[in-house]
Amino acid sequence: MIDLHTHSVFSDGELIPSEIIRRMEALGNKGVAITDHADFTTIPLIMRNLRKMQEYRDEYDLKVLFGVEITHVPPNAIGKAVELALKEGAEIILVHGETISEPVKEGTNLAAVEEEIDILAHPGLINEKIAELAKSNGVYLEVTARRGHCLTNGHIINMSKIYGFRVVVTSDAHAPSDFINEAFARKILLGAGEKDTEKILQNSAKIMQKKLKKL
Repeated sequence: MIDLHTHSVFSDGELIPSEIIRRMEALGNKGVAITDHADFTTIPLIMRNLRKMQEYRDEYDLKVLFGVEITHVPPNAIGKAVELALKEGAEIILVHGETISEPVKEGTNLAAVEEEIDILAHPGLINEKIAELAKSNGVYLEVTARRGHCLTNGHIINMSKIYGFRVVVTSDAHAPSDFINEAFARKILLGAGEKDTEKILQNSAKIMQKKLKKL
């Protein structure tokens, strides 16, 4: 299990980055990305703090990435937020998708899959256009353990089988009780209708490997 969606005290999570990393190690997971909720006001602050962890990356017993989840930014401004995140050193970029459990502005999914992002998080009830753009632009869509957001996991898996975009499974963890291991991730995928759980788990490994090669 490589969990590419977690939150620390630098947004609305409960734990400092080092504790997130340690708890992931204790679960037997192989990697984690700390991806705090961010907009224009907090992207520089979050990345300034997370960058301090980069020089200690090799001290941990699992692979680590530091980035942001662009959240509730107006669709027309998402591209600028992505540019800012890259400028500030984000190693992985998620966009908070149009989950059915929050009032995310319509058009967020479309704007996100048109940009240079890695994962569209909990994208909700995506349509054909979003699915096709995600595939063509190499954006991964998320299946999640997070309550509320997980209600459309089955739809995401079904659409991935039809349109061929790639999927990752994450915890979207905000607290220790949210963390998941490989066994639980496989159950989430099976519950959503995905039998090839190994393929989905490997997608996260591929993202991690690709990102670390660039560092």
